[in-house]
Amino acid sequence: MLVAAAVCPCPPLLVPEVAAGAAPELDALRDACADALGVLAAARPDLLLVIGPADLAGRGPHREGATGSFKGFGVDLDVRLGRDRETVADRPLPPSLAVGAWLLARARWAEAPVEGFGVGEPLETDRCTSTGQDLAARAERVALLVMGDGSACRTVKAPGYLDDRAEAFDAAAAHALGTADPGALIALDALLAYELKAAGRAPWQVLAGAGEGAGLRGQLLYEDAPYGVGYLVATWS
Repeated sequence: MLVAAAVCPCPPLLVPEVAAGAAPELDALRDACADALGVLAAARPDLLLVIGPADLAGRGPHREGATGSFKGFGVDLDVRLGRDRETVADRPLPPSLAVGAWLLARARWAEAPVEGFGVGEPLETDRCTSTGQDLAARAERVALLVMGDGSACRTVKAPGYLDDRAEAFDAAAAHALGTADPGALIALDALLAYELKAAGRAPWQVLAGAGEGAGLRGQLLYEDAPYGVGYLVATWS
């Protein structure tokens, strides 16, 4: 069953080497992510699953030891998901899981085995929640690191330009995540999320499925929209 979850955004800019001269701009976000990972460690899980949005090639399970790279972002930096495994397949981590792997390496995670799961943005809500239920049943004590961004339409310079609906969508997501409310996450409109380029919708609804009936309490650690993209950090414990 689910005993803890941390929700973090997944922009490659979280990695200082990728952000380069702009790295200090996201220091507060990195600190919030580190605090969220501390909540996961304190829960003493038997298994940690990192969930994040992925394109077709990156969807589905990724075994411990899988690797990712930030070379596509101009940085010669590789990361590994959890511990090294000699028999890991060659399929690379999608960018969202690579950022999650970087966060775990930065926190020197060693509390439990780590696996990944890439979620397609178009995944229907019902399938998201059923996937979450299946993942929560993987071990007696499961923790989730859920990677995903809010809307990308908060300003005219945002990747999706300005959309007046974006702020309200992000506020609803922040409230649902900060109060550990699976029903409110399930109620997020998948079509609206797609139109607002909110890549976190599907992973958040996987979390909702995993968290139903777990009786966890939430805390919102960070809420802002640098670069016009909604970034949220929350914990469930």
